[in-house]
Amino acid sequence: MSGQIAAQKVAQKGLARGSVGLVGAVVIGISCIAPAYTLTAALGPTVSAVGSQAPAIILLGFIPMLLVAFGYRELNSVIPDSGTSFTWATRAFGPYVGWMAGWGLIAATILVLSNLAGIAVDFLYLLIAQITGASEIAALATNPLVNVVTCLAFMAAATFIAYRDMQTTQRVQYVLVGFQVLVLVVFAIAAFVHVANGTAFDATPVSLSWFDPFAVDSVSALVAGLSLSIFIFWGWDVTLTMNEETKDPEKTPGRAATITVVVIVALYLLLTMGLLAFAGTGEGEFGLGNPDIQDNVFFALAGPILGPLAAFVSLAVLSSSAASLQSTFVSPARTLLAMGHYGALPSRFSEVSRFKTPGYATLVAAIVASVFYAVMRFVSENVLWDTITALGMMICFYYGLTAFATVWYFRTTWFASVRNVFFQLVFPLVGGVVLGVLFVTTLVDSMDPDYGSGSSIGGLGLVFVLGVVVLVLGAIVMVVQRIREPGFFRGQTLDAGTATGMIDTEVTSQGVQD
Repeated sequence: MSGQIAAQKVAQKGLARGSVGLVGAVVIGISCIAPAYTLTAALGPTVSAVGSQAPAIILLGFIPMLLVAFGYRELNSVIPDSGTSFTWATRAFGPYVGWMAGWGLIAATILVLSNLAGIAVDFLYLLIAQITGASEIAALATNPLVNVVTCLAFMAAATFIAYRDMQTTQRVQYVLVGFQVLVLVVFAIAAFVHVANGTAFDATPVSLSWFDPFAVDSVSALVAGLSLSIFIFWGWDVTLTMNEETKDPEKTPGRAATITVVVIVALYLLLTMGLLAFAGTGEGEFGLGNPDIQDNVFFALAGPILGPLAAFVSLAVLSSSAASLQSTFVSPARTLLAMGHYGALPSRFSEVSRFKTPGYATLVAAIVASVFYAVMRFVSENVLWDTITALGMMICFYYGLTAFATVWYFRTTWFASVRNVFFQLVFPLVGGVVLGVLFVTTLVDSMDPDYGSGSSIGGLGLVFVLGVVVLVLGAIVMVVQRIREPGFFRGQTLDAGTATGMIDTEVTSQGVQD
């Protein structure tokens, strides 16, 4: 049996074909992950959980992401559809599992959109305070009205760019991503220079033990660190949701996903090692174990490491969150577009703007994220941040489903070649199992009220309640759509299948014609 599988002729949804190349896809992938913003928020908690083994945990988190990325690449090579997780899980497991996979992606990305906008607000006023020397300006971000108005302005700007063509998106991303990566590399190198010159805060020699996960004190600490590590890699799959707009859609998105996660892990390791070597893991003023600086490690260490150039780090984090805010629109908008196209959501979601972008879906995503942030910011910051903490569950949920979809969809071609054994069976299966275990572990751990902000409802942790509510809400919306427009759920527009004997299929907006 040949290991080659014929690719489907994917339904054309009106997007701008061939508008994104490999470099553009990688840049947008890096942007969506937002390395500057993500690592400054995650490095402190990771060190508090696993100490100097943070590099080992980053590598451990990278492995399932890479394995899942291989699965995404396999599915994309035969079904380069912008619906990605939704379309692929539907093809593998049927409409109900596929719908929930799409919901998981949409819920995760919309939650992140609101978070990114809020972070951009914080760093905007922090940067202005640094430049002007007026520390009171930074406090403006804590004023709910000022915070929400500024946040909505960021969201409106990001929506405007996302609504326009992909060329506009790429031009903006080249500048923002290039700047933040340059600053982060200089930041890490400067930290090593301080260590070499004897001017580091708590100089700690780089050690191979940093890469030993077995040196972590407990299993719970290992799981906590791994959960954080999974989060810092999230977002690379945006390269796949652009597959209908990339050049060579069967190959470019998968290659871009792989390159993106490799570049990110290299950047994370460089920064983590540099800051560990400079500051150590103690609880001193600038130690990475100091709970007072763990929410924003880069800001605390920028002055000691870069001196008068410290403001560039804040500017890099601001540009990182702003860039990611804009690029993150790509995934939910295109998933909503695909779901509307196949009848899994109302047909209005399938509308494409004159710029050949998912116009209606982009606006809906922006409005939902904006309203969610504004309401939660005024009601309770605990609810807002606990909802974002529940994001980890959504990530493991839809990534894991997609990994298992890879395994099941290619079940009859696993042994067609040695390559298939690894890329269609072993790699995605291991990645999916790891994410599934993390999903269940997080679900169980978050029942404890101490998880997250410490808030609870009926004795259950607020993070657990919110995570379950998001999933249950998705199931309710799915049932309503099943009653209103049952075609998709009857397999009339997108049916379950297998890689074996696949032939080219023409797909129209009304359904699939085999």
